[in-house]
Amino acid sequence: MCSITISVFQFIQKFPDEKSARAYIESKRWGDHPRCPKCGSVHRIQKRKIEGYYRCLACPLDFTVRTGTIFERSHIPLHKWLFAIYQVVTARKGISSLQLSKELGITQKSAWFLLQRIRSAFGKNDDGQNGFLSGIVEVDETYIGGKETNKHASKKLNAGRGTVGKIPVIGMIERGGAVRAMVLSSTSAKAIQAAVKAVVAPGSVLCTDEHASYKGMPEYSHHPVNHSAKEFVDGMASTNSIESVWALLKRGFYGTYHFFSGKHLQRYIDEFTFRLNQGNVKYKTMERVDAVLGRAFGCRLSYSNLIKC
Repeated sequence: MCSITISVFQFIQKFPDEKSARAYIESKRWGDHPRCPKCGSVHRIQKRKIEGYYRCLACPLDFTVRTGTIFERSHIPLHKWLFAIYQVVTARKGISSLQLSKELGITQKSAWFLLQRIRSAFGKNDDGQNGFLSGIVEVDETYIGGKETNKHASKKLNAGRGTVGKIPVIGMIERGGAVRAMVLSSTSAKAIQAAVKAVVAPGSVLCTDEHASYKGMPEYSHHPVNHSAKEFVDGMASTNSIESVWALLKRGFYGTYHFFSGKHLQRYIDEFTFRLNQGNVKYKTMERVDAVLGRAFGCRLSYSNLIKC
């Protein structure tokens, strides 16, 4: 596996057409032999006349490598899909649907849907990286969105400054390890503590700010930092690492996307945390692409479900 970055030109050379991309995705999904996505059979698979199409004689089921994946029922060629994945995993602050539409030669609407499908794969918890955080864990909350500038007058909250109209997000990062983040329904003690307990292993050390909602969790050793008193580091206690995550997320928000819809916000957060958990975006390009493909199988998002969620 290549341990260094692959340039845009090299990537396009590697996957110049549908056939090369399909062969690569098939090898990552099935290895040497196609497997029925319904019954799992590998022994009763028949190739169809059209290249890339198969029939399971045990089910029976006609299928392709797209079946049951983020690529299913998409008319966009697979080499364009792979290029989109490449762009997402190598862009530290993300790539907008407008920019991607220009690079792929598709409409912005199609590029937006394609990106949302890719982001849905980032949220899958099937690779062992989304287990409990442990050791010293920094926890902090932030707020996303809420700008009134582009809203119709009837929809403006006219609430002045503060958190009104913004969406609360909680983040947790293990010192020297993985980061997790999720949208909250509120910043109440019940909501915050439920999020922490779902992610952080009992016995861990929590480093937080002085928010009262973090109090009352005896299964953790709690070390708060009093930001209101201009205290940012107290011995081992600090939230500098998780605050750096928020800084990157907000640079993507203001510099790349400009707007996150509340109902889709978790997918954008999953995208950013995926890149952070994969390490430096300049290295191991194909390992990053393969990590996305590993999550793409068994993960289909239809347009109707997307706009209804």
